[in-house]
Amino acid sequence: MTTKVFVDGQEGTTGLRINEVLATRDDIELLRIDAGLRKDAAERARLLNAADVAFLCLPDSAARESSALVTNPRTCVIDASTAHRTLQGWTYGVPELAPGQREAIRASKRIANPGCHATSFVLLVRPLVDAGIVARSLPLAATSITGYSGGGKKMIAQYEAGEPELAAPRPYALALAHKHIPEMVAHSGIARAPVFVPIVANFYKGLAVSVPLHLDQLKSGTTGATLQRVLEDRYRGERFIRVMPLSDPGTLAEGFFDVQACNDTNRADIFVFASETQAVLLCRLDNLGKGASGAAVQAMNVHLGVDEGLGL
Repeated sequence: MTTKVFVDGQEGTTGLRINEVLATRDDIELLRIDAGLRKDAAERARLLNAADVAFLCLPDSAARESSALVTNPRTCVIDASTAHRTLQGWTYGVPELAPGQREAIRASKRIANPGCHATSFVLLVRPLVDAGIVARSLPLAATSITGYSGGGKKMIAQYEAGEPELAAPRPYALALAHKHIPEMVAHSGIARAPVFVPIVANFYKGLAVSVPLHLDQLKSGTTGATLQRVLEDRYRGERFIRVMPLSDPGTLAEGFFDVQACNDTNRADIFVFASETQAVLLCRLDNLGKGASGAAVQAMNVHLGVDEGLGL
């Protein structure tokens, strides 16, 4: 039996990639909307309710409108926007989040796909909060460097046109209200918003989030080895998360961190670099893979009860 899937917003970067991944699978029947009817609410509603799984790859307001069109109780909605990531009744689509999360995704008909920056931050911080290493009230900061594909079609066109002012990295969201911050707080277990500065750079895809820590502000006796061990224990057996050795010798030998090393995978790599007094946590992923379309397909696989890595 095939699973009927409809991607509402199939022309965007995330929607296109989901369609590409699912088109190769013989267990999926893709429902497609006629190009001339993409804004026709009645046709979209028909396809949304005909689907076993409906992906919403839309701006927040449009995603809210689309989710309201779904009346079929058997349709599972996976929303790639930020609209539902902290709302009650929606399950956060990170199977590795915590024990029991896969069961929650399996049972849910409303799944909020995580943001790319938030995925990396949560994967780094949540295990340390759960272990009592990082206090919920500890003030945190995070920096993310990312490729320009996360900015959507307009930004992609600007970079690919070679506009000279885009050659250098560009910090943004300097009002300190990036749209991923609410889910970073809600799903990492911290009690206050981190100071978060994302930076877009002149490469297509790839993302790395860094979180600096002073060891004397953590649980007494915590070392870099403690941090690495807690993360390794949490993610042991996870097929899409790789925890690297403490102060990864390969990275140190190169002298620089490769932000793009997870591109074209659904993998997240986690690092701890530490001195006697400080540490920096790093998580890299493909912002269009584990940070977007890959995460959505992984959540669908979990929900359907099929091989979690199918198509990935």
